[in-house]
Amino acid sequence: MKIRKSAEDYLETMLILQERHGYIRSVDIAEELGVKKPSVSFATKKLRESGYITMDEQSLITLTKTGMAIAKSVYEKHKLLTHLFVGLGVDEEIAREDACKIEHDLSEETFEAIRRH
Repeated sequence: MKIRKSAEDYLETMLILQERHGYIRSVDIAEELGVKKPSVSFATKKLRESGYITMDEQSLITLTKTGMAIAKSVYEKHKLLTHLFVGLGVDEEIAREDACKIEHDLSEETFEAIRRH
């Protein structure tokens, strides 16, 4: 399943917010990603149309099974890469930023090799 990097970032952020707060709101996504509410509205519309999220009457967001799978995959890569970079002596903030850049383009084969290492 190939989706855009920005969609992966939104799904990953939604998973993080779900774990942190127990719910997902658009306003929290905007704050977490440092974007404006209209950008979140556009992204959530596309994610709904693609079947990655649902929204209820109170506009609370839920990741679908497919959306959750993507979010967990991206987040797992992010955490492992961050841990690896910090272990190599990279500053934690830089390690997180670099992990975010790499997590989208890393092949499953390379990721599995890193995980085994």
